[in-house]
Amino acid sequence: MAKAKGNRIQVILECTEAPGTSRYVTTKNRRTTTGRIELRKYNSNLRKHTVHKEIK
Repeated sequence: MAKAKGNRIQVILECTEAPGTSRYVTTKNRRTTTGRIELRKYNSNLRKHTVHKEIK
């Protein structure tokens, strides 16, 4: 049987420059990362890397 994931949860990252055009799904450790994540990811509509923030 597979081991439970524990403290890891799935989060959705959305582009801040053009909301609704680019979203990514990733996981984060709830215990070590209590705040919202910000990552630079590629937005294919804008054809450049932009800041993506975690949404609820």
